[in-house]
Amino acid sequence: MTRLISTCASLEDTLRLIPGYDPFETAPDGYWLDVEAAERAIGFFSDALLFFEGERAGTPFDLEPWQQAIVGNLFGWKDTEGFRRYRECLIYVPRKCGKTPLAAGIAVYCGLCEGEPGGQIYSAAAEREQAGLIFRHAVGMIEQRAELAARCRIYRATKAIEFPRNTIYRALSADAHTKHGYNASTVIIDELHVHPNRELVDVLITATASRRQPLIVHTTTADYDRPSVCNEKYDYACRVRDGVFADSAFLPVIYEASNDDDWTDPDVWARANPNLGVSLKLEYMQRECARAKEVPAYENEFKRLHLNIRTEQDVRWLPVSAWDACDGDPFDPKLFGKPIVGLDLSSTTDISAMLLVWRHNGEYYLRSRFWLPEETVARADHYREWADAGFIGVTPGNVVDYGFIRAEASRLADEFGGFREIAADPWNATHLLTELVEDGHAVLEIRQQFKNLSPAMKELERAVLRKIVHHESNPVMRWMFSNIAVKMDHTGSIMPDKSKAKAKIDGIAALLDALSRWVVTPATPNTISEGLILL
Repeated sequence: MTRLISTCASLEDTLRLIPGYDPFETAPDGYWLDVEAAERAIGFFSDALLFFEGERAGTPFDLEPWQQAIVGNLFGWKDTEGFRRYRECLIYVPRKCGKTPLAAGIAVYCGLCEGEPGGQIYSAAAEREQAGLIFRHAVGMIEQRAELAARCRIYRATKAIEFPRNTIYRALSADAHTKHGYNASTVIIDELHVHPNRELVDVLITATASRRQPLIVHTTTADYDRPSVCNEKYDYACRVRDGVFADSAFLPVIYEASNDDDWTDPDVWARANPNLGVSLKLEYMQRECARAKEVPAYENEFKRLHLNIRTEQDVRWLPVSAWDACDGDPFDPKLFGKPIVGLDLSSTTDISAMLLVWRHNGEYYLRSRFWLPEETVARADHYREWADAGFIGVTPGNVVDYGFIRAEASRLADEFGGFREIAADPWNATHLLTELVEDGHAVLEIRQQFKNLSPAMKELERAVLRKIVHHESNPVMRWMFSNIAVKMDHTGSIMPDKSKAKAKIDGIAALLDALSRWVVTPATPNTISEGLILL
């Protein structure tokens, strides 16, 4: 008999560690706990598996008490016919709490110890790279134990493992249309909050229909507050946990803080993070919390990723006081070489922006140009004041004459010895960009997408907070900075949310286009005619 390593007084105490849920009180009549099966599953991790990576690599996979509660409940409880009680489980814990190694260990246990001939085990993720993580951990665990490796055959090219008794494990990504026809015995849905829709999840769940005791395990961190398969599963798990809905086959494992908690309190961190002090270091949480206090845009992300608080997708960004704190003194850009130019063209009746951005000794120096048609300027006092002061260029009539922008680009290029590149949002700009190419400028289109704008926005955030942005106190740029709203995707990437901006942000958009090129090594000049487009 393998040993029970919990610090609790008994197996029963261990199994009751599921937050807000008692597996004994919710067990229907006739359901029973197979103590030997529970302890065998728990002991398998410490006796047979070694950690694959990190500071504990090569050491026994001793489950923490909260992990023992999951494994012991999943594999120990039986129904009236002696089959597994729990058929589905949501493991809802914050980032860095060891979800992936635990899921990999469950997959290996099911492959080696379940004894079901022709078993089909699948781990599924929304993205190809993520899909390989559980597989990589499972392979690492198997290959460190000669007795396990001798019983398994590993196929790295197809991300598959062949176990005894004709049981197979495969790692899948979200090509849901290719998954029909499977007869799954165990399914692990990894990082449920990342899945773009419910198709893959539904396909794999229905693939278990013919099995007598299938197991479906969802692992995830909190999603944003939006319609999603993750939030549906979370809401269902909460109803089961709270006794609103009776489902004796569903194990709800939910570790989270609430919106009413003090998110800066280490006691709250500990309640939400069962692996705090183990795989999740206290020092890391302290640093991330300090960052969230300093950077408003990161506060929501800290709450969601590290406290499992479901948050809004749109978040606050930096206060305008942070922009004001940056140096606004004049500078001589001729000392800094050629700039990268960001260009953002609005509709012809609205404001268009050009930002010249130099980087020198790790700091950024900005010069701004704006244009509006005279009829638009006449209708707004603040535009008229800025135009009178020379901060906005005025073009005749009721639409912006892009010829003025083209001419200004040529004049500035002559003044500064040319541009490294012009980085532009292609929307509404094809004709002008083509003309700029004809004038000899290297032009790159910057698609307004997370993958292009997030690195630039995070760099601007860093530079503003470190006060290494020099903007000459342009009031139009200050106004636009104050208008920014931010949206965030499931990976933590951020970009401006124009739909929720308080007013115009064209200057900041142009600045981000230019910064998107500074945060990578600026390319050898290419032109739009050569088709270099950042997708």
